Amino acid sequence: MTGIVAFAGRAMGSPLRLQVATAARATPRPERLWARVQAEFRTSEAELSCYRPESALSQLNGTAGSGAWWAASSRLYGFLAMAKQAERKSGGRFDARVLGDLARLGYPGLPAPTARSGPEDARAARDGAEAGPGWLQRDGRTRRVRVEAPVDSGGLGKGLTLRWAWRRIETDLMGRGALLEAGGDLVGRSAAPDGEAWQIGIEDPLGRPEPLAVVTLSDGAICTSSTARQRWVDPAGRPAHHLLDPRTGEPGGAGLLAVTVAGADPGWAEVWSKTLFLAGPTAIGDEARARGLAVWWVEADGTLRMTPAARQRTIWSAS
Repeated sequence: MTGIVAFAGRAMGSPLRLQVATAARATPRPERLWARVQAEFRTSEAELSCYRPESALSQLNGTAGSGAWWAASSRLYGFLAMAKQAERKSGGRFDARVLGDLARLGYPGLPAPTARSGPEDARAARDGAEAGPGWLQRDGRTRRVRVEAPVDSGGLGKGLTLRWAWRRIETDLMGRGALLEAGGDLVGRSAAPDGEAWQIGIEDPLGRPEPLAVVTLSDGAICTSSTARQRWVDPAGRPAHHLLDPRTGEPGGAGLLAVTVAGADPGWAEVWSKTLFLAGPTAIGDEARARGLAVWWVEADGTLRMTPAARQRTIWSAS
């Protein structure tokens, strides 16, 4: 006898859900898989949250610009290394150093950073650390790091936690399908025993109840960057959202409401969804196609567009 068992909770400011295809003799029990997922997200909150002054990342941010080295956990070190790699691969459009700008713009619930400011071109790191100018120096042998500006974990922290949580349960799924979701970002593989792909609805950022499209997820991740929920009015009375262009320190992607990317890994799907959002409506299509990505994007008037790779995964769309 087979079916689907579902679990729901909340973590990192987002709804957290796990669906597992069950089998009569399958072990471990789905409840144990859910406990591992929850533990992974609790650890990430304790280490990567920008909303908790006691978190490891908040403590590191408090040293920004001081030249002090910080002994990072493997999780914090991995996040920082990925953020630096994403910055390089995106040509600077993905940049984790937006925490100060988010605070300046009045992002709800975000405490003002306490770090001292430092020079943009840091001194070459010592003791085997990565040499050259930049905002991050790191020593891979000791996992020591230092930063020149406060760092926001944001969507990348959530995407990486999805990666880590999935790895915690993947082997013990024993061939069963599963779908893990955190705030609309998903990772999974086809639902056993029939191998049918999961069907995922792309939400309408204008708030209409029906999805704009239904797409398949067989093995990998789907992540979305959207202005649908994280919008507010800044201290100057201007509308603001959390997807900041690091070149200006202001909300970017004018003309777009949401970008969804499918890929093998939730961390990189998250990176490309934000990077392509900042490309704007005139450049996103060419860049997404050049990278061979499956991408769906919603323009300001609610029009849904997609790349050829995305169309191959789309079961139904409103346009």
